[in-house]
Amino acid sequence: MTSMTMSVTTLPLHRRRLDEVRAFLGRFPRSLQQLLFRFAVGAVFMKAGLTKIASWQTTVALFRDEYKVPVLPPELAAAMGATFELGCSTLLLFGLATRVATLPLLGMLTVIQLFVYPSAWAEHLTWGSILIAILTRGAGAASLDRLVGLEPVE
Repeated sequence: MTSMTMSVTTLPLHRRRLDEVRAFLGRFPRSLQQLLFRFAVGAVFMKAGLTKIASWQTTVALFRDEYKVPVLPPELAAAMGATFELGCSTLLLFGLATRVATLPLLGMLTVIQLFVYPSAWAEHLTWGSILIAILTRGAGAASLDRLVGLEPVE
């Protein structure tokens, strides 16, 4: 008998246990994962946005002196950053227009990675991966998107 034709009962015990663990983990609700992803990345950007509006003069100075975003004047870059961080994170937290809300954040993350903090790639990769998961998989069952019919019932 080849390994291709082995029945489940003839598999070694460790392999059966591994299959059981994998099956158990596969039952983790995707909707809970999507909710946790939205809250995790939404909280990061919400905190950054709230920090920006807490002291606007400091924020503009930071964009002028440290961030030095190319092409955009510091005032405009700061306003765009705060608007995207607060607006898109709010949408993520509520699960409304969720897929669309990921796009400005992914764009911001790309600009920050390329021009501002290129050595922070590990954090950016983590946040970007979560945003891509939300973009491609949607907000999940616990979202306003589902409630208003923007996300299909699975």
